[in-house]
Amino acid sequence: MPQIDPFFTPLKLFKNAFVSTVYSGLFRRIKIHQNRERINLSDGDFLDLDWSYAKSPSDELIILLHGMEGDGQRPYVTGVARHFNNNGVDAVCVNFRSCSGELNKKFSSFHSGQTNDLKEVIAHIITNYKYKSLFLKGVSLGGNIVLKYLGENQNISTQLKAAMAVSVPVDLAASSKALHQLKNILFHIYFMIGLKYKLMQKQRQFPDKISRKALYSVWTLRKLDEVYTAKANGFKSAADYYKKSSSLHFLSSIETPVLLLNAKNDSFLTTSCFPYEIAQMSKYLFLETPEKGGHVGFISKGGVYYNEKRALEFFREFQ
Repeated sequence: MPQIDPFFTPLKLFKNAFVSTVYSGLFRRIKIHQNRERINLSDGDFLDLDWSYAKSPSDELIILLHGMEGDGQRPYVTGVARHFNNNGVDAVCVNFRSCSGELNKKFSSFHSGQTNDLKEVIAHIITNYKYKSLFLKGVSLGGNIVLKYLGENQNISTQLKAAMAVSVPVDLAASSKALHQLKNILFHIYFMIGLKYKLMQKQRQFPDKISRKALYSVWTLRKLDEVYTAKANGFKSAADYYKKSSSLHFLSSIETPVLLLNAKNDSFLTTSCFPYEIAQMSKYLFLETPEKGGHVGFISKGGVYYNEKRALEFFREFQ
């Protein structure tokens, strides 16, 4: 599909990428009631799912995936859940491994290419619930997982009607370099605080698999991926992890309608994260690249963000 002309016009205060990103991530508040369900995975681990519901019984469900160092209560996912609930659609926010407030059982944890867990979540929902229509929406790291999942699987259930991915680093190697630049140093530090704490917990949980010396050597996201993420998840190195997990390599294989919304002023993204040529050649990949929006910062009037409204509009085309 040709590139979609962007409709988003930011409020004057939030034209700056840093301001919109920080406000959306740290200051927005959403009130929503959620019920937690724990599911057991095939490898003996678990995932926690946070459910919220429409006022009346619904046969539609949106499955939401958060970003790095996120969880099922972050406003950028609960805001989507609330908007869909208010429009007659149930929602479930997936907490990645070790992201629901409890450390997972395995040495491995979540990563940008972990699509097997998503596959198990969808299978669990199809088996145990009677939804006629399923929709997927992932944000940042979660968006990369959504896109990679769609590209990997050609025999996706007909219940999955459409998907959306927001602020996605589809080229992980390039985005990793961007996150290590001076302009992103505050975001880098923010991510590292949470990830280093979880790594310390993992070291205490599995002292035979990661030494204190290795733990103390981790001060950057790249080093963390080299020392832990890659090795814990079966990759040869951080470079191998980035290459094999980047959804960029799977976009041309997607056969489910999906909207990729990436803002041009998102400081986490590079030129390779705007796959115009692939979108032009695809019948299923819709690409929207507004000038402003920052990283998951598409702030609009009325308490409902642009990416939330856009998701509902897009999904209604494929009911």
